Amino acid sequence: MFGTSSGAAGVHNRRVVIDAIRVNGALSRAALARATKLAKQTLSNIIDDLEREGLVIAREVVKEGRGKPAMPYDLAPFGAFSIGLQIDRHLAHCVVVDFLGRVVLRRETSLAVRDPETGFRTLCTLIGESLEELARLHPKGDERVLGLGVAMPGPFGLRGANMTDDDYTMARWQEYPLIANLEKETGLEASLQNDAGAAATAEKLTGRAHGLRSAACIYLGYGLGAGLIINGELFSGRDGNAGEIGMIPSPFAKRRGTTLEQNVSLNALCDAFALDRKDMRLFARIEDLLANGGEQVEDWIVSAANHLDWAADLLQLTLSPEGVILCGTAPPALIERLVAHVNARRKPAGKQGLLSGKADPWIVAIGAAAEPISRSFDPRYSALLKN
Repeated sequence: MFGTSSGAAGVHNRRVVIDAIRVNGALSRAALARATKLAKQTLSNIIDDLEREGLVIAREVVKEGRGKPAMPYDLAPFGAFSIGLQIDRHLAHCVVVDFLGRVVLRRETSLAVRDPETGFRTLCTLIGESLEELARLHPKGDERVLGLGVAMPGPFGLRGANMTDDDYTMARWQEYPLIANLEKETGLEASLQNDAGAAATAEKLTGRAHGLRSAACIYLGYGLGAGLIINGELFSGRDGNAGEIGMIPSPFAKRRGTTLEQNVSLNALCDAFALDRKDMRLFARIEDLLANGGEQVEDWIVSAANHLDWAADLLQLTLSPEGVILCGTAPPALIERLVAHVNARRKPAGKQGLLSGKADPWIVAIGAAAEPISRSFDPRYSALLKN
């Protein structure tokens, strides 16, 4: 994305410079001016401001071609921090990441899915302990925290009979004023997104979607969803439910009304093979199942891959993204095996292949932590519309 000479675009230009360094790595002032199309004086003023604020640092002088030695500028890892919180039925993950999106510390705890008030106190303790540890690791680091990103399963705003008793949709948590209470308790600006959107944000910051202007990140967790990156920004839709592809009826199901995520998700895998979702060694048991499960497991993989192939077609034909990525709160062996089966179907047909993304139980929390960084520093077209 390029900068602009418009007088109303100062914020946008700062973001464009930061984004250029994040995507390309350390760049000299001359290289930044070329990359952003900003006037040299405008660019120099921005670099001076960012350096003074501790957001960029000067690296060792290097020689660029036949010209004079140049000083490259890089993002300062500890110039800013952000907190990410994942709430997922029976557990909560909390991470702190630095300005580069690298995990500084992580904590987890069990969660009361049917008692949000008790769960809220647990979350506050988790955040407080994380801030204290950050201050020990990086003096005054807790004073450079940009905000708090929260992610939980969607879809949001569901209504209907017995919804408050539905642990799977976390309906009681959806009705709880979580964000307002967290902002009041912590003093940090907080935001909420669904888990698929958070996973896509993690892929955008440090994963397969890094540097892409458009991507569809299929997220495999206890449910199934997609995080949509359009023009370099996460698209959430009117009510935060964009990408809830797991709720789409399956085109292959024998039973009417069966959804995609009832056929391909960790929840579906646990149902098929009687695995305990709360088992702390669930990933190890899934990996053992994949290695030794035989024909029954292969049949499940083939069926799941058929559904993912159909979903990839849907996203590719609807959005025409630069990449369709499969990531998830799932063992790497499961993601890789599904991708291999999907691509065995797609590539002979001349279709764009499915990319393997992050397979990490912490991906949603990391993506949630990346949201305040993205909100504060990624280029936004809206900045150009301000008077």
